[in-house]
Amino acid sequence: MQNNSPHAPSAWITRFDALVGADAAANAPLAGLRFAVKDNIDVAQVPTTAACPAYSYTPVKHAHVVERLLSAGALAAGKTNLDQFACGLNGTRSPYGAVPNSFDARYVSGGSSSGSAYVVATGQVDFALGTDTAGSGRVPAGLNNIVGLKPSRGLLSARGVVPAAPSADCVSIFARTVGTAVQVLKAALGYDAADPYSRELTLDAAPFAPRFRFGVPDVLNFFGDAQAEQAFKEAIQRMEALGGVRSDIAYAPLAEAAGLLYDSALVAERYAALREFVDQQEGEVIEPVRSILAGGRRYSAADLVDAQLRLRALAQRVAPMWQGVDVLLVPTAPTHYTIEAMQQDPVTLNRNLGAYTNFVNLLDYAAISVPSSMRPDGLPFGVTLIAPCGADLRLADLGQRYHHATGLPQGATGQPLPDPVPVLGKGGATVRVAVVGAHLSGMPLNGQLTERGATLVAATQTAAEYRLYALPGTVPPKPGMVRVAAGEGHAIAVEVWEMPAAHYGSFVALIPWPLGIGTITLADGSTVQGFACDALALNGAEDISHHGGWRAYIASR
Repeated sequence: MQNNSPHAPSAWITRFDALVGADAAANAPLAGLRFAVKDNIDVAQVPTTAACPAYSYTPVKHAHVVERLLSAGALAAGKTNLDQFACGLNGTRSPYGAVPNSFDARYVSGGSSSGSAYVVATGQVDFALGTDTAGSGRVPAGLNNIVGLKPSRGLLSARGVVPAAPSADCVSIFARTVGTAVQVLKAALGYDAADPYSRELTLDAAPFAPRFRFGVPDVLNFFGDAQAEQAFKEAIQRMEALGGVRSDIAYAPLAEAAGLLYDSALVAERYAALREFVDQQEGEVIEPVRSILAGGRRYSAADLVDAQLRLRALAQRVAPMWQGVDVLLVPTAPTHYTIEAMQQDPVTLNRNLGAYTNFVNLLDYAAISVPSSMRPDGLPFGVTLIAPCGADLRLADLGQRYHHATGLPQGATGQPLPDPVPVLGKGGATVRVAVVGAHLSGMPLNGQLTERGATLVAATQTAAEYRLYALPGTVPPKPGMVRVAAGEGHAIAVEVWEMPAAHYGSFVALIPWPLGIGTITLADGSTVQGFACDALALNGAEDISHHGGWRAYIASR
């Protein structure tokens, strides 16, 4: 398979001279993986433009999700282009240029996460972050033969992300395989109290039954694209070959919910998110983004309440659908458009690309877009699997089975798919615990974690609120960490491990006094379970806080 697109400099807004990331242990979950960041997500000391130069600012901190990925060993390569303020599904609404499709440069890449999808599809990075409010993490995946994982709302923190519509925004993941996307998801997820929409979710890790039920819209519109229509018929057949039983579902209420995103007072949320900038510098916003954002001004508070009630009523109306199906199957995008055609009719054609995406976040669903086939004209066709909130892992498991059944190469690279990998883990609930001493990787008690099925999530630091002591007379040698008053602490190196909740009790039972388990605040502001120490045991203990961690202290001896 040939990639007919030349290298697209418009895919990048900022390329880093050197990869951004800390030295990571070789067994860190994402060690050595290179990633790109959509330029509405903060990377410290790098301008965030949201594809609007006049809006640009330089953050002093990484976005929460970026911090987690760097802590897990990933290396950031740069910031990618997007439809301005993440307002679009086509990839042409940017002063930095239109991002072409990775298979044919005459066609759109999809948006708004256009650059992120392109650099993954062409093999420039291993994965990329996008955002998804109305489909921006799925449409570019479907049009470029890659995976687009749109998590359940609130599963990944949006702190440090320029908002589009905060109640519907999701940070999304692009990768060439489902396995990589899930690997990134597991490293990035976590409750963040500083994000108003973050929430603690228990993910359903049970696979779909061998005979599962999949819903297909009873009315399908491919906007005259016969090749896309045939590709979706083949997708239905593939789902049936995987054990699926088709059931047509009424699409009208889903389409009605989708229409509320831009054609009701819900659009006021987009205006509110950027109100100060739009009111002061409206002329710096390009069309049609300017009209969409400014259009939010005309709605009253009562209008917004009415729209929210309509959405809740539709959600109630649609809910019984899930009693008859386990998963929905829809085209990721119903057709392809050329860049020229999109620029001539930017509103209608953009709306068409979102025909099967806009309702998903509004109704609180999880989704994953996976490659499905190559059309006779050489353009990719993708499908999206959708299920209720919390179904992220089981969707990924089914999505991986589907993707590998296609026999397609990875993105536009021509490279074959690697063997599939387990994405469900051992199933069930898990607990994250921060370890600071003898349980670190390579230390004497690490086996107490690994024998319980725990996996390393990140090597990171605590907030600068702790002091570390070498406890006298402990075998093997152990530290004790205590929280101290503001301004008196240090950031202490820790590892965060994830353990099946079923084994957590037996692990805690092994912890001897004066150590115990408490709540630890990490450098990114999130909290996990972690080792704490009874202050009574610190008499005669050596304060080793200046070493920054137990491993450095041991090395100094």
